[in-house]
Amino acid sequence: MLKTRTTAAAAVLASLVVLSACGTQKSGSDPGAGTVAPDVPVTGVHWSFDTVTVAGEESRAPAGAHIKIAANGQASGNSGCNGFGAEVSVEGDTVTVKPGQGTEMACPGERGAFETVLQKALAGSMKARLEGDRLTLTSPDGKNVVALTSEPPAPLRGTTWTVDSLLSGDTATSLPQGSEGKATFVIDKDGKVRGNLGCNRFTATAKVTPTTLTVTGPVVTTRMMCSSAQMELETKLYELLDGPLSYELGHRSLGLTAADGEGFAATTTTPTAPK
Repeated sequence: MLKTRTTAAAAVLASLVVLSACGTQKSGSDPGAGTVAPDVPVTGVHWSFDTVTVAGEESRAPAGAHIKIAANGQASGNSGCNGFGAEVSVEGDTVTVKPGQGTEMACPGERGAFETVLQKALAGSMKARLEGDRLTLTSPDGKNVVALTSEPPAPLRGTTWTVDSLLSGDTATSLPQGSEGKATFVIDKDGKVRGNLGCNRFTATAKVTPTTLTVTGPVVTTRMMCSSAQMELETKLYELLDGPLSYELGHRSLGLTAADGEGFAATTTTPTAPK
């Protein structure tokens, strides 16, 4: 079950706000006065983590690691495993962070390792530089660097979605250990759904509305046997497909839930054109 915690990784969100306070002086009606140039356009943008460098050692971000900041300074994001938020204050190109709350889901392997270095790199003050679609955040001593890139949203249809957690009400839990990255699916333009349930490939027809996805025909699968973790995940997903699912489409995330609150969440790395 998820718990809330204060996380140093929330500092990354505040780092973006610094850009909205940065500007150059330009002449006004009073020759001795200046006004701040228009804000650098970072609010309302989905920023994907590329790499984090701590003490000269670079770590590549896992799929789904991102941050987004609202115009009011409230920000939210995900380390690639846990979500986080923050409230921030800015002075020039320096940001002071009031950490918010974050989830506390177990992060195995590379995702856990990345979250650890992210927390180290984004603690305290950071300097920001924006060049095109690339944002760089650097610690005052220059030893820690976070590189990010703005990215477009993924469409519901034609995107390859990878199941990354199971849902129960407001709680998200990790997939059975050993089944991570195995379950994927694509919703085609004509309403067909195809992919892998964790072990076996499957195809089905579905009716898609602006808020729901309902499998309308039998789910046809292959008949392979896999590890117990993969079969456990496959059984759960197969059961969930037997009924209407409400869905919520995020920037590059998709959550599907049944009427009882049970469901699953998926993410994607690269949006593709609808088929």
